[in-house]
Amino acid sequence: MRPDRAPWWLKAMAGGGLLFLHLPILLIFVYAFSSEAKTFVWPPPGFTLQWFGRAWARPDIWEALSLSLRVALIATLVALVLGTLCAAAVARTRFFGREAVSLLVVLPIALPGIITGISLRSAFSLADIPFSFWTIVLGHATFCIVVVYNNAVARFRRVSGNLIEASMDLGATYGQTLRHVILPNIATALLAGGMLAFALSFDEVIVTTFTAGQQATLPIWMLEELVRPRERPVTNVVAMVVVLVTLLPILGAYYLTRGTETVAGSGK
Repeated sequence: MRPDRAPWWLKAMAGGGLLFLHLPILLIFVYAFSSEAKTFVWPPPGFTLQWFGRAWARPDIWEALSLSLRVALIATLVALVLGTLCAAAVARTRFFGREAVSLLVVLPIALPGIITGISLRSAFSLADIPFSFWTIVLGHATFCIVVVYNNAVARFRRVSGNLIEASMDLGATYGQTLRHVILPNIATALLAGGMLAFALSFDEVIVTTFTAGQQATLPIWMLEELVRPRERPVTNVVAMVVVLVTLLPILGAYYLTRGTETVAGSGK
């Protein structure tokens, strides 16, 4: 039987909601090609590609982009290791305070970013740790771990423990079981969690503001340019790059986590 079609007013409301969410992003793309350099004029008086060349030629943009990519990559690697280990401990073992540990792991992403930023800045100051590349990485890792943990713990709970027991009964070592049984079943969850963590780290502003010192990641650079604009359309070009860089991992994570109800051993 064919399902009933949605009424026209429901479709209109859904379309209006999508338009409300994505129209501002589309405007950024339009203004990146605007020939007007000083203000936002609608409709744009003309269109040009010159701002892409200007953005390409500015070394401060490349420095900020390089810093953002390096921070996001290392923060994601740290999150993959710590988040996976924590998820394995919570999902596969029973111990006193397990639920409290799970809550504490998720807490950094539930708290407002400004609270996390202030607490990290205070901790670095008390420990006399100078602000550097690594303080930014540590700040980003606090919430990247949560993303990896959530994906990994959900997948661990869907993978039947019987698979691991069967592997060990057949003579496999723990390393072989990890490589041939556990990792293949959780690989897509880890990849999806890593992609989401990378996207979150790449466009993070609040925590970075408190942990970066004099350094500027790409989002911080954009914020400074909006306050003291030199070439406003160049900022829109960079915003396009940020949108594309963060959109691709999110889409990849979405496709990787589809159909996870068919994980081997789930429900058995």
